[in-house]
Amino acid sequence: MAEEVLFTADDDKDEVAARAIGDPKLLAAVVDALAGESRRLRQFAASVVHEVSMHDPAQLKEFAAELADALHRPESQTRWEVLGTFEVLVGVDARLVDKALAGAETALHDEESGVVRLAAFRLLAAYGATTAHRSDRVWPLIAEAVRCYHGDDEFPAMLASLYRLVSGNASDAVKLAAADLMAFDAESGKGLLKQRAAKIVACAPKTRRRKK
Repeated sequence: MAEEVLFTADDDKDEVAARAIGDPKLLAAVVDALAGESRRLRQFAASVVHEVSMHDPAQLKEFAAELADALHRPESQTRWEVLGTFEVLVGVDARLVDKALAGAETALHDEESGVVRLAAFRLLAAYGATTAHRSDRVWPLIAEAVRCYHGDDEFPAMLASLYRLVSGNASDAVKLAAADLMAFDAESGKGLLKQRAAKIVACAPKTRRRKK
């Protein structure tokens, strides 16, 4: 008996996502496809999973391990869609992201895709913004990325995520380090770079900002 085909890569992503939210069997099949042999189907499944996360992310809690594994697929789209899914899951239960940190670190240094690097940075910043301990955990990775990708096309968006980190529950040590890292751009930068750097610096503890 042939295996039932619940969806194909030619289906409408939004339609499959809408059905998957109300159909556990279909949702499980979509997640399983992330580890399948077809690159095209993996990419489609990743898009569906991300769409599900935008509407009912709690449905994906039980699949955190499978999603983390998908961060090791070779194609960029699968990785950036799943990284975006994990970013949404931070708001559901940040502990789910623990499984994804290794994959996110690898993605942060992706040599081919700026979109993947940005998605990883966004995830790490969102995760770090939840508690002081988590901010300390991810700060070395974030600081390195800020230094490495300064001037890249994705850098302004990275600064928006860095602001999310330091305006959240980051530790004072992280806020101070971020302020020191962005001080030059806050003083000597131009346009959007200067504006976002200044907002990051302004998040440092007041005792530090009053020092000359």
